Amino acid sequence: MADSRSFAPGSTKELEEGNGFTPKFDADGLVTAVVTDAASGELLMVAHMNAEALRKTIDSGEAWYFSRSRQKLWKKGETSGHGQRVVEMRVDCDQDSVWLKVEQQGAGACHTGRRSCFYRAVPLGKPGAMSLEFRGDKSFDPAQVYKK
Repeated sequence: MADSRSFAPGSTKELEEGNGFTPKFDADGLVTAVVTDAASGELLMVAHMNAEALRKTIDSGEAWYFSRSRQKLWKKGETSGHGQRVVEMRVDCDQDSVWLKVEQQGAGACHTGRRSCFYRAVPLGKPGAMSLEFRGDKSFDPAQVYKK
């Protein structure tokens, strides 16, 4: 995608202390995106963004991601209607991940029908078999939202 803005990396000092947005993409051309609810701080999801998803998110104020499994760009909510309006985007110290604070539209961010993708907990301090504990009920029926 041709674009007059480039995300060319700078020196370590520029990355860590400068004001230029120069994300450090991994070998697959992606940065990790951590997504939280802007009002409550609840962790909603973790996804990945390529340069095009970053540009579209910045330009539109709506969250765009890159699906590693489908190998394609996608706008959050394009199928479900559960979009995300980005209130603030931050970048970490070495610019290899971004944090999106969003207004979650619709009943949830997770394709399983829950508000957050982090709905199971790993019990700590209990040696032996690992069994996940569910935290959070479904907030919508994915079969109704993701009709094929």
